[in-house]
Amino acid sequence: MFILPRKHLFWFSFIFIHLNNATTSAQPPPFLHHICQNTGNYTANSPYRFNLDTALATLPTTNSGFGYHNFTTGQGPDRVIAIALCRGDIDPTTCHTCVNNSIVLLRERCPYQKEAVGYYNQCFLKYSNETGNNDDVVLGSQQNAVDVDGFNRALRPLMDRLIGEAAAGDSLLNDCLVDAINRIKNSVANGKVGGRILQSTCNFRYEIYGFFNQTTDETPSPSSIPPPPPGKKKNIARTTIIVITIVNVVMITLVWIFTRFKRKKIHTFIKTNFVIKETSNFSFFLLAESIENTTIESLQYNFTTIKAATNDFSEDNRLGQGGFGAVYKGKLIDGHEIAVKRLARNSQQGDMEFKNEILLVSKLQHRNLVRLLGFSIERNERLLIYEFVPNASLDRFIFDPTNNALLDWEMQYNIIKGIAKGLLYLHEDSRLIIIHRDMKASNVLLDEEMNPKIADFGMARLFNPEETQGDTSHVVGTYGYMAPEYVLHGHFSVKSDVFSFGVLVLEMITGQVNKYFMNGENSENLLSYAWKSWHNGTILDIIDPTLKNGSGLSHDITRSIHIALLCVQENAINRPTMDSVVLKLHSFTDVLLVPSEPAFYYSSRKTNGLDKPKMPTSINEVSLSDIYPR
Repeated sequence: MFILPRKHLFWFSFIFIHLNNATTSAQPPPFLHHICQNTGNYTANSPYRFNLDTALATLPTTNSGFGYHNFTTGQGPDRVIAIALCRGDIDPTTCHTCVNNSIVLLRERCPYQKEAVGYYNQCFLKYSNETGNNDDVVLGSQQNAVDVDGFNRALRPLMDRLIGEAAAGDSLLNDCLVDAINRIKNSVANGKVGGRILQSTCNFRYEIYGFFNQTTDETPSPSSIPPPPPGKKKNIARTTIIVITIVNVVMITLVWIFTRFKRKKIHTFIKTNFVIKETSNFSFFLLAESIENTTIESLQYNFTTIKAATNDFSEDNRLGQGGFGAVYKGKLIDGHEIAVKRLARNSQQGDMEFKNEILLVSKLQHRNLVRLLGFSIERNERLLIYEFVPNASLDRFIFDPTNNALLDWEMQYNIIKGIAKGLLYLHEDSRLIIIHRDMKASNVLLDEEMNPKIADFGMARLFNPEETQGDTSHVVGTYGYMAPEYVLHGHFSVKSDVFSFGVLVLEMITGQVNKYFMNGENSENLLSYAWKSWHNGTILDIIDPTLKNGSGLSHDITRSIHIALLCVQENAINRPTMDSVVLKLHSFTDVLLVPSEPAFYYSSRKTNGLDKPKMPTSINEVSLSDIYPR
């Protein structure tokens, strides 16, 4: 069956759109256009300057996979929102170069402005401390239309069709495009054979020649058309306009038919292969959108290919066993290394995990999150394919008496900050609010430079931006990391992840798993032991000796324990947000509150099996340890 790709459809009109709020060569090429807004300035050593440096340094690493980049940091007047978008028809290398050039050149052109935008032919960059759009510009071709009225009559119906197809029922996008196109008649583009409107909410361009990358044969440009005989120039020009219009109207109709067919195909695919239970309509919509924004073909791997890459899922390639299946290392034909999770067959919970991971595939792009490359389905086989992370998981280091010496305090502190940034992205900076629900040491993987990457989103829950919490009778997670309100009542929120993060930090610093252990003749848990040591002024006693050897950073370690104790407060209201945690980890001048007794606290008693805090007698799908993709 023949399917006409979108990027081959238009040689006359091209739109690329985004609706989100959102260091390089020695001499970048000049911008097509740039604007330095007069909405405010910053100084060289200001918090805004620091946040801007951070945002622009991070931005090139946030590519969604479709050329869209987005990063936000800071609060209040020092908040920086940075976005960049590449045209959909350029390759990733060209996109990366264009974004880097934009960052360098825009800082040069607008050295102290808080808000600026720069447009290249292939991408644009904008940073600001507020949302909104006041950065539009209209550009027109140098060539006038021979018959202006005739050209406009042919152009307008085509543009109306294009709006309807591009907006697809989105009123905000529809209004943006309608406003942009209506401005042509009163702008420098009126009467020109080409024009464009540049703005950071929707971009619009039309030409009478091919101006974007395509592999099919193009209709000849005007320069290649033989000149008309004398006296017939005007009539032939008018005929050319009409022919172009008819051809493109047919192409737009094909796009509409293809889009409807593709959407139906996607929905059928989802209903056939996924279990959709919780918040069914919302989950179904997001899953359909995730797949539609790429294509099924780009996400789905051939099962035979993955089977060969893992040597038929051999034991030699086995990396570990997760809660819902085994994980294998694989190598594709091109040499690219992957990690493959083979979900347990005929497992409804495994199907739910599979659905969750696919649902997030195009939503989560951050340097501190493991990247899901795609999936494979073959009869009752379900495979998830990830990037390969070579240094295993964090628990292999902090709980191992040999390997823990490989992580000094500086490395551990960078890992702590990276995990915090990853959780902050999930809670606040991604398009949706995402609660991980199983944050633990074995779900943090370490790359070749020991940068942390949060893994395993099979238990994660998604929320609309207006929602912040949920309840469930189906408690999932790992003992020792679960917040008390979740364990006892099934209530979870972003503060549940904050609690897990606090436990993880204490485990890293002490080298101890959060479980009951003997302290002399008394039974302790890690949270109680850490709080009493902090309260009694003996906090240095709980620090792993390998971190104290020659580090000279006991004050920094003590402060990190203090932050962790704030994260494990019994009442969720008293725990900080991840935004606050990231700020505290990067600022040693920020005053810390005094933590009260942590969750599951109890005074030291001689262990008799009767004095430990009460726990539920039954918890669904609770695990004690897991190993996830490497």
